Amino acid sequence: MRRHLSGFNQEKVVFLLFVLIFAIFSIALPGFLNTQNLVLLMQGVSVLGILSAGMCIVVIGRGIDLSMVATMALSVAWALQLNAEGVSLPVALAIGLGSALLVGTINGLLIAYAEIPPLFATLATGACVYGFGRFSLIHSDLVYVTPAVGGLVELGQGRLLGIPMPVIAFVVIASLVAALLHFTKFGRFSYAVGDNYATARVSGVPVRHVLVGQYFLSSLVAFVAGLTQAMTVSSMNTRISDTLLIYDVILVVVLGGVGLSGGRGGIRNVVVGTLLIGTFLNGMTIMDVQYTMQNAIKAAILLVAITIDTIINPRDEQTSQHGDI
Repeated sequence: MRRHLSGFNQEKVVFLLFVLIFAIFSIALPGFLNTQNLVLLMQGVSVLGILSAGMCIVVIGRGIDLSMVATMALSVAWALQLNAEGVSLPVALAIGLGSALLVGTINGLLIAYAEIPPLFATLATGACVYGFGRFSLIHSDLVYVTPAVGGLVELGQGRLLGIPMPVIAFVVIASLVAALLHFTKFGRFSYAVGDNYATARVSGVPVRHVLVGQYFLSSLVAFVAGLTQAMTVSSMNTRISDTLLIYDVILVVVLGGVGLSGGRGGIRNVVVGTLLIGTFLNGMTIMDVQYTMQNAIKAAILLVAITIDTIINPRDEQTSQHGDI
C-alpha cells in the first residue's frame, strides 16, 4: 500500500521552497515581517489549512470535493442568520452543522452507491447548495456576526498564549485528522480504498461506508473552517462560493504531496503545502499583484503540480476500470 512516506521527498522540497520564499519576502518586501501582517498571514493560512485537511481525507480515498466552499459558506451563513433572527446559538449552529453534514452524506451516497464520479457529483451538489441556499434560505450575500454569538467570536479573534485562535483551530483539526488517518480502522480503510478500490473490496473493506464517511467528514471540517472564517472577519460572504478558493485548497493538497491517484500522503503534506501557498499569496498581496493575475499564477502552479503528480503517480489499470475523480 502506498503510504504517506512515499511522498516524503516532495514534502521536503515543498518545505524548503516555503523557507526560501519566506526568506526572500522577508528581505525584499517592506512590511512582510510586520507583526500585523504575520497575524493576517497566520489567520489566512489557518482557514485554508483547515479546508485542506478536510480535502486531504477524500483525496487519499481517490476522490475530490468541489462542494466544500459552498457548503462552508452557506451552512455557516444560515446558522448566523438564524441566530440573528432570534434562534438560540446552539440550535442555530446545530441546524447549520446538520445542513453541512447532509450535503456531505448526499455526496457520499451519490459517489458510493450511484457511482457518479466525485468530480461531477460534488460540482453539482456545490452548485445546488449555493443556488438553493441563496434563493430560499439566505436573505443577502453578506451575513454579519451579531453580539448574540457571545464568546464564540473568540474562535476567530481570540488568542491563546499569544497565538491567534484560528491557528489553534488549524492545529487541532490537523491533529485530529492525522490521528484519524493513522490510528483508526477508518484511516487504514481510506488508504486501502484509495490505493486499490477493487482489492480493498475483495479484502472485506466496507468501501461504500468508507466513501460516505470521507465526504461526511469533509463537510464537517468545512463547517469548522467556515465558523473560524466568520468569527475572524465578523461576517460570512456567501459569494466566496464563486471565488477560486476551492482551487487554492486543491493546490495546497496536491502541491504538498497528497497524490490524486489516492492512497498516498497525509497531514504533514497539507501543512507544508499550506505554509507555502499561504506565504506566496500573502506576498503577492503585499506586492499589489492584481487579483486576476494572482488567479492566473495559481492556475499555472496548479497545472504544473497536477502534471508532476501524474508523472510521479501514474494512473494504473485499476483506476481506469473504476473511473477517475
